[in-house]
Amino acid sequence: MKAGIDIDDQLEKSILLGLSTRDYASVVSGLLDGFGLSQSSVSRAFQERSAKALETFEERRFDEEEFVALWIDGKYLARHQIVICMGLTADGRKIPMGFIETTTENAEAIKGLFQRLIHRGLSFESGILCIIDGSKGLYKAVRDVFGEFAAIQRCQWHKRENVMSYLNEKDKQKYRRRLQQAYELPTYKEAKKALLELHTEIRKLNRSAANSMMEGFEETLTLHRLGVFEELGKSLKTTNPIESLNSQLDKYLRRVKHWMHSDQRQRWVAMGILEAETKMRRIIHPEHVPMLRAALQKNIIQNREKNAETEPAQE
Repeated sequence: MKAGIDIDDQLEKSILLGLSTRDYASVVSGLLDGFGLSQSSVSRAFQERSAKALETFEERRFDEEEFVALWIDGKYLARHQIVICMGLTADGRKIPMGFIETTTENAEAIKGLFQRLIHRGLSFESGILCIIDGSKGLYKAVRDVFGEFAAIQRCQWHKRENVMSYLNEKDKQKYRRRLQQAYELPTYKEAKKALLELHTEIRKLNRSAANSMMEGFEETLTLHRLGVFEELGKSLKTTNPIESLNSQLDKYLRRVKHWMHSDQRQRWVAMGILEAETKMRRIIHPEHVPMLRAALQKNIIQNREKNAETEPAQE
């Protein structure tokens, strides 16, 4: 055997990329001049390797990282919901932080995920932007755990497609483009004005579509309201970065034909995430992330002032 070759690393990557344990045993045995690998020994080695990967992923600390945003989204794996949280650091890096296995995107389970991340060093008191879809469970978990420190950006892609789902094909072609153009306007005032005008038009076509458009309306414009849409909207207006991670996971996980138990699912998810992380790049224009940090801190002060104005006077 050539010195310096890490068989464990080769095994992990090969199986993730779709080589079965039987094939891997055959290939490696040939390369090592009959080293004596069997399917069962390769399978045991992979289980040990993946168990270590899961342990490493679940225990790594974030005390030295400064996070300014979180993407949270779920994917289905063998009829089980996997909810993943990925963070954005102050220097523009994307870091997968944790995941849970649940049946739905329910608030209590997701709150548990957030609380474990906080225990592992996630700090949010300087403000955190949370990019989510329309899930009520996600929304409640963010509000319950992060409170006034969180600013929620509803995914504009999910909102647009939700609105379009009520329209016929002809109207979809017209209003999908116009809705996207309205969201792309650089300032809060411009975007809100254009969207409200569209809402009036859409309401005449389909009241249900118009109602969908107004649900969570202000939170689709959070980046606009914070004054950073022009600089950071391309990276933070949707859940696309975590959807991209989910796509990478699909490439690895779809090759498994039989999911036997939760431990297997979670080991594979952890290994897939860690492999996908090696290919992640910084967001576009990471130099603008400090603008978001400053805007989030200002937002906290404004929220406190607003709440103070609405609180009843003490006798």
